[in-house]
Amino acid sequence: MADPIYLDYNATTPVAPEVLDAMLPWLREQFGNPSSTHAYGRRAAQALATARCQVADLIGAHPYEIVFTGCATESNNLALLGTARSVIENGSLKRHIVISAVEHPAVMAPAMQLRAQGWDVTVLPVDALGRVPAERVANALRDDTALVSIMHANNEVGTLQPIPEIAAATRQRGIHLHTDAAQSAGKVPLDVDALGVDLLTLAGHKFYAPKGIGALYVREGTPVLPVLHGADQEHGLRPGTENVAAIVALGAAAALANASLESMAAHMLTLRNQLHQALIAAIPGLQLNGHPEQRLPNTLHVSFPGVSGRLVLAEVAQVLAASVGSACHSEHDAVSGVLAAMGVDATRAAGAVRLSVGRMTTSDEVHDAAKSLAIAWQSLLAR
Repeated sequence: MADPIYLDYNATTPVAPEVLDAMLPWLREQFGNPSSTHAYGRRAAQALATARCQVADLIGAHPYEIVFTGCATESNNLALLGTARSVIENGSLKRHIVISAVEHPAVMAPAMQLRAQGWDVTVLPVDALGRVPAERVANALRDDTALVSIMHANNEVGTLQPIPEIAAATRQRGIHLHTDAAQSAGKVPLDVDALGVDLLTLAGHKFYAPKGIGALYVREGTPVLPVLHGADQEHGLRPGTENVAAIVALGAAAALANASLESMAAHMLTLRNQLHQALIAAIPGLQLNGHPEQRLPNTLHVSFPGVSGRLVLAEVAQVLAASVGSACHSEHDAVSGVLAAMGVDATRAAGAVRLSVGRMTTSDEVHDAAKSLAIAWQSLLAR
């Protein structure tokens, strides 16, 4: 039996052939430790330097501002907990952090850890489209605010946040701004200066690199201290021997995204809209969740009327792979925290399904997926 059509690119992406080709030599003959001073080590160190430039180019940063990590979760923890540690060790009395109600658990959890340690954490509500108005962030800022962390693009509904407008407010107050851009790379332009951020998180497996590799952009002069203890790799912010093969892959994926961003964004947008229109035509009462315009070009989050989204996906499991929400907690039947924060009622939330297209998706696949989903909805409704 053929594999099902894959429409879960927001959960993870396959490794692109170009990325695998770049990675393989560093899993075979090129095995040196980049901290070693001999030829094997120097070659590995040069590979890291090249990848650092490639990642920096993708987001408009300087290479020395890129810190390689094991994943986006580690990057987010380093951004929040590393900032907090720096504040404490520098003798500052600032103990306030601002986040949004739709943050990924990789931001929410370290924020709650800081709350447990006595920090004041403001969790800002979002509007019905999943956005945090910039003025709401501005109004939450205080003299003791140390950091604001607002995601760039939501992993479930795809809504893009007004990060440049938020940055204008934080910069005016001298407050550092972090954004989790794990879902954004390779889908929309990322430029740290245009965004105005001081810290930015990337996840390799969201843009065709393997799992287990991420990066944190740290603007020069931003006070962050390590949260792991060891040697001084990665500018002293992330100890441990670097995963050279995965870092090379991340660099190759960044170069691929940089070279094809415009065409790939157009490709995904066309297919996403094709899918949406086909579903609207076949399913009266289908509802879009998230912002109709300010969202990722590949993401379609919809609610099927009168049925469970989980049951819809179960019906089509042999022909279609998608999810009801974040892969990090999609096995639970509870209403998505993102949809709850948006004020979506329980009935509509129960019918929700996230469909995300990618670089490898075809028009024929979209056509077949829409047809299968419509048949499944009709079958469930008739029972």
